[in-house]
Amino acid sequence: MTTPDAGYAAYIAGLPRVLAGAASLFRDANGRVLLVEPNYRKGWALPGGTVESETGEGPRQGARRETAEEIGLDVAPGRLLAVDWVRGPARPPIVAYVYDGGVLTADRLAAIRLQEEELLSWRLVAPADLDGYLLGPLAGRVRAALAALASGSGPVELEDGEPVA
Repeated sequence: MTTPDAGYAAYIAGLPRVLAGAASLFRDANGRVLLVEPNYRKGWALPGGTVESETGEGPRQGARRETAEEIGLDVAPGRLLAVDWVRGPARPPIVAYVYDGGVLTADRLAAIRLQEEELLSWRLVAPADLDGYLLGPLAGRVRAALAALASGSGPVELEDGEPVA
């Protein structure tokens, strides 16, 4: 006989899995976007990564932790700019959160220290040049986050980097 707790546990175990990622959108005084170059895949990215939900971490905490780990800056994320549902053929879907990281001063930029196990380099990129660095849905996600930031609007809802109508 199955106990109610065992039945519920089996139910939960059978639910689809969804990954969560979180990143911070940092800019310099000229409006250029801070990108990092991972060593484990093509293309560039925002500082961020996987939310460690098994430890009780939420997206906001994940963005802060990942930023501190990847570039050595412990910066509390600002407002939520975008949420993107990203389908993947070889992995579960990802819900990607983008937070406002703010404008970094010259001193903060000079304090960047890369996590060499995962990152090759970092650079500041003008918004008009982002498509040359960001692949797939990430390009649309960053453009949408920049638009939400510029307009002061609420978070943008996206699917695969495109706004949901």
